[in-house]
This record gives sequence, structure tokens and C-alpha cells, in this order.
Amino acid sequence: MKLRKHDERKQMLELGQTPEVSSSDLVFEASEATFMADVIEASQTVPVIVDFWAPWCGPCRTIGPQLEEAVIAAKGAVKMAKVNVDENQMIAGQMRVQSIPTVYAFWQGKPVDAFQGALPASEVQAFVEKVVAASGGSADGGLGDAVAAAEEFLAAGEAEEAAQTFSGILGENPNHPGAYSGLVRAQIALNDLDQAEAILNGAPAEIAKTPELETAYAQLELAKQAANAGPIDDLRGKVDASPEDHQARLDLAQALYAAGAAEKAIDELLELFRRDRDWHEGAAKAQLFIIFEALQSNDPIVLNGRRKLSSLIFA
Repeated sequence: MKLRKHDERKQMLELGQTPEVSSSDLVFEASEATFMADVIEASQTVPVIVDFWAPWCGPCRTIGPQLEEAVIAAKGAVKMAKVNVDENQMIAGQMRVQSIPTVYAFWQGKPVDAFQGALPASEVQAFVEKVVAASGGSADGGLGDAVAAAEEFLAAGEAEEAAQTFSGILGENPNHPGAYSGLVRAQIALNDLDQAEAILNGAPAEIAKTPELETAYAQLELAKQAANAGPIDDLRGKVDASPEDHQARLDLAQALYAAGAAEKAIDELLELFRRDRDWHEGAAKAQLFIIFEALQSNDPIVLNGRRKLSSLIFA
């Protein structure tokens, strides 16, 4: 069984290994003379992002490299044409470029998306991914299949295999938020919380605030709490004996979550919030958000918990 799984992991990783494509084929200068061939015609088969820029434009020096990095990382799923507006005023006028940087995305000969001005790196990456997805492609160079395989390992309790697979994906793309989050979660599953924290602390700044990493942060925090959770029966006894013992109720909620009773943990935190929402600088609400972040956003437990919390907040 282990050997078969190991072979499957290798096969999945190979799905992410696409033939090398020269960066000069993916990112290039375009002019009025070549715009029709390099952008309009080329976008019939692969989306083309057009960066309208100028040497004197400060924000252009930020957006340009961010776009190039994202495009090259997509390994041929999208291309990028750079158009100097000072040298190509006619095409800039035709595209109604009124300020720079202005970025257009073309697919099958037509502009399908655009933005102006500077954006955070995460939003630039999201723009490229959206453009690729609109054409039916994948901006991760096929690594999504390998991530799915690693997640299957993790769900099956094979954390070591999952960690190896996530590490291999990061070897292909060091800024892959899904693989980074998965590697952290695999270390948590292996009960190596120090290593999980070290991985999180070393996450590239570009992906540190992505939803995947935020989920990993929340799961690590809950895992730390679980390591110090007291006996559920003892904590339940304290709460029953003294319902206003807020610390005991918070400890009970943490212990319940550690035991796999997430819904019961949320109920205790909602009761704590109802009794004193401001206790310990809003500890009940903060703990609820940690749990919500750690679980799937569409989990019925999360949806129901959020609804109940909203009712209490606006009661």
C-alpha cells in the first residue's frame, strides 16, 4: 500500500512538471507594428496580458516585475506583452489608456479584463490566475493535481507522504500558498508544532496573508491550545458549578475542539459571548474567529455559528 501511494505521489508531481518555456517567449516587447500578431492573433490560443508602461512611471517599475513573475510561473498558460506608451502612442490611444500603468488581458482577440494603477502583489497574482482560468487553463503549471494528491494523503492520515508531496510542489513553485499551507498542516498532523511554526514564519511575504496561510495559522493556534487542554469532564464540572466562570468555559471550549467536538466548542463560546462579550478583550469572539478560520468556510458548523454570532451581536 505504501509503495503504491508513493508511486502515485511521484506521478502526481510529474503532472506539474511541464516542458521548460523560455521567459523571452512568455514576456516580450510589443509595438504598434507587432500588436496585431503578438497580442490579437496570439490570444486566439493563449491569453495575453498587455502592460502599458513608460520608463518614467514609478508604479510601472513595481507592477511590471510582479506581472512578469506571475506570468512566468504560469509556465505558458498566459503570455505578457509590454507596450511603451511613449513609443506607441497610437495603440495607447486606441486602447484609451489615460494613465499608467494600465493592464489589459486579451483572450480570443478581445479584451476580457483590465486594471489601472498599482496593486498589491497578491492581487496581481489573482488577476493573472483569473485571466488564465477564463481561458480554461491553470496558472499553477499543472501543480493543482499534485496539491490534490497531497491533500488526499493528509485526509487519509498519511501525513509523512503529504509533507513530502507538498515539499516537492514548493520545489517547483516556492510561492504556492496551497502547498505552503498543506506543508504546515502536515507538520501539525505529525505533532511537530515547532516545525509547523517555523515553516509559517518563513513564508514568503507575498503569500503570508492569503486565505490558505490564514487557515494554517488558525489550525496551528488551535493545535497549541489542544496541547494544553484540560480534561473535559473536570472543566464541565467547573462550568456547571459556576456558570459565570468565564475562564473555565473558554478552557472547556478549547478542550472540546481538541477532542473533535467543534460544534459543541462553538456553542460554549457563543454562550460565553452572550454572557459577557467584552470579557478578556473579547476572547470569546476572537476564539470563534480562530475556529471559523480553521474550518472550511462552507462547513455547516461554521455557517450556523456565524449566523448565531451575528444574531447575538445585533440583538
